[in-house]
Amino acid sequence: MKLVFYKGVLILALLLMAFSLFSQRVGLVLSGGGPRGVAHIGVLKALEENNIPIDYISGTSMGAIIGGFYASGYSVEQIEEIFTSDVLQSWMNGTFDTRYSNYYETQDPTASWQLFKITIDSVLKVKLPTNIISPYEMDFRFLEWFSEAGAACNYNFDELAIPFRCVASDISENKFTVLKEGNLDKSIRASMTFPFYFKPIRIDNKLMWDGGMYNNFPVDVMMEEFGPEIIIGSKAASNYGPPKDDDVISQIQAMLMANTQYKVDSLRGVMIEPKMRTVNITDFSNTYEFIDSGYYAASAKMSEIKMLLDLTETIEEKDNRRKEFNEKKPPLKVREIKYGGVNQRQEVYLNRLIKKKKNMVLLQDDSIPNNEKMQIIKSQYYKLIAEDQISSVNPELKYFSDSKVYDLYLNINPNNKIEAEIGGLISSKATNEIFLQVNYNIWRKYSMNITGNTYLGRFHNSGLAMVRIDRPGKLPLAWELSYILNGFNYFNTSTYFFEDAKPNYLLQRDSYWKFEISTPVTNDSKLAMEFVSGIKTDNYYQSNQFSRSDTADKTTFGFYSTSLFYEFNSLNRKQFASEGTFFKACSRFISGSEKNIPGSTSTDTSEFSNYHNWLQIRMAVDKYFKVSNRLKFGVCGSLTYSNQPFFNNYTSSVLSAPSFEPIPESQTIFLPQFRAYIYLSAGVKSVFSLLKNLDLRAEAFVFQPYEEIFSDANGKAMYGEVLSNRYYIGSGSLVFHSPIGPISMCLNYYDQADEPFSFNVNIGYFIFNKRPFQ
Repeated sequence: MKLVFYKGVLILALLLMAFSLFSQRVGLVLSGGGPRGVAHIGVLKALEENNIPIDYISGTSMGAIIGGFYASGYSVEQIEEIFTSDVLQSWMNGTFDTRYSNYYETQDPTASWQLFKITIDSVLKVKLPTNIISPYEMDFRFLEWFSEAGAACNYNFDELAIPFRCVASDISENKFTVLKEGNLDKSIRASMTFPFYFKPIRIDNKLMWDGGMYNNFPVDVMMEEFGPEIIIGSKAASNYGPPKDDDVISQIQAMLMANTQYKVDSLRGVMIEPKMRTVNITDFSNTYEFIDSGYYAASAKMSEIKMLLDLTETIEEKDNRRKEFNEKKPPLKVREIKYGGVNQRQEVYLNRLIKKKKNMVLLQDDSIPNNEKMQIIKSQYYKLIAEDQISSVNPELKYFSDSKVYDLYLNINPNNKIEAEIGGLISSKATNEIFLQVNYNIWRKYSMNITGNTYLGRFHNSGLAMVRIDRPGKLPLAWELSYILNGFNYFNTSTYFFEDAKPNYLLQRDSYWKFEISTPVTNDSKLAMEFVSGIKTDNYYQSNQFSRSDTADKTTFGFYSTSLFYEFNSLNRKQFASEGTFFKACSRFISGSEKNIPGSTSTDTSEFSNYHNWLQIRMAVDKYFKVSNRLKFGVCGSLTYSNQPFFNNYTSSVLSAPSFEPIPESQTIFLPQFRAYIYLSAGVKSVFSLLKNLDLRAEAFVFQPYEEIFSDANGKAMYGEVLSNRYYIGSGSLVFHSPIGPISMCLNYYDQADEPFSFNVNIGYFIFNKRPFQ
């Protein structure tokens, strides 16, 4: 009887042990940590090499991204490839992929700093931006990486290759939320949305921010949701220190971020803590180093982990589990494209814009690979983003298992009807100016933009009124009608912003109407026809020796002009570019009537009038090449040909000649040696990135007029010998690309100028409303 009893006890003990071994489950908890969170990749690599099974994953912020990848069937090698590629850095920097831009819809650059926008509700209200970094590339990448996995698990995170939880912060409720079902890409995107850096995202109509605000190490979520017997924690973050008096970021972090306890139960878990330096939240330059830190830290803890485990899972078994799940991912076949946030008339506009009917045929074609279909969706998505009438687009792919198709939802946030911009230039020279602009947007089956702006300064005063209509379709067209009034005062003075009582050495005025119709050739280029009519007025002295009692010569030129031009632009900045290409070719016919009223310094006392016609052909190119990650090399050149006749005197002839202005400051200086009717120019540029957004630039240019314009003894224009002289411009500058615009310190050289060297410090842009023949 006793023998039977002991046998029974032994069998029961063995059964309990077997049950214990069978039920042993491992949960992996991944903290936030920004760029340091890539250390989790090294941790995963070490766990796989040592055959450590992972049955559940919970993560916050960067831990949610890496954990989401692993739970969605990505291998460690695939995850590492993503995080060490340029793709990650582009969406972390908010880079706009210019391959999908619509350049023909882009208006001429202005001196705007884009500090704020004004919206109309019941009252005028200032609306501040909610993010520093543009979310467009990031949102699409999350859609691309996780939408198929979300479909394969039927939007239940328990059905992923590895059951998964991520944590986000509910802004309105001031608490963290555990995300375990629904849209996978949006859930992970919400978990890593660091306040003010990235735009918050809506889930179940609630605005979500980074889960690290309230729970940066979700070990409690792991226990409550899955209750594993063993927990492996990977800590790549730490609590923020006390706020500092002179650091607003530290103050915001102290207000928004709750302290987190980074620990696991030592009896049932192991904490892995890689040693890493502190870096900026968007600095992924140390990715390889941090991955290695995670690998070595996990390897050092491997003996402790193995002491807790009796079960293993080989790499082959892991690969088979991934393969089984990846085979469940349904191929991308889009049944319908649906819009949110717009009305029916706006939908007509959008369908024309993205060529919906044509692209739907491609998205339903089973012979086209998923990656090519994603590129089609991306091109449509970026076309919408590039629209002036659209503030943001939130893309979503939803799978319907019964019909085995996806619907693409493009949730659109239209731009405000009224927007205001401010900008200008603060300079150590007398070229300071304020820029103000107001836009009024109308969006129906067409897009209309009404713009008014003004520049107020000592050197440049200007106003613009413009109406632009865009109509997409098989042949997209844009019509633009504008009136521009310009004033340029080249007289040297120390007076800032406002005119004094001194007479002007050189004052130019442009008053003209312009009508332009354009169409895209490629995403980065346009073909346009332009019609211009107006009056140019020049007031000048024909001698540098004058008094307050002297009167200036006055030359007016009433004209009309028609032109055809092709323009390509993929430059990364509107001033101080370091990447991309600019090319423009323009043919222009100009006809008009010149009238000259001599002043007291003129040798010719009789009034003069004449009628002129001429043809002008201009070409310009500016291209940058990447030598290394820090060094860029640029080349540029231009050609101008014109059969323009001389005007009545030398000064008016030079003033009407095309000018060579290769560096920003040169637009503000009257340099007759760099003006000619026919000329060729060339230049080289080197741009060295000292730090992120801090460039050291060196530029050199040569200007070769075919026939230089000189003055004879009577003050009339005459040509010099063919190719007799050439002139040079050099520039060295230190440029910081701040959120409001460039902050530059420049030393410039102008060959044969009265003052050849010029040093200036500037905040903002040397950008003005266009001249009539520019």
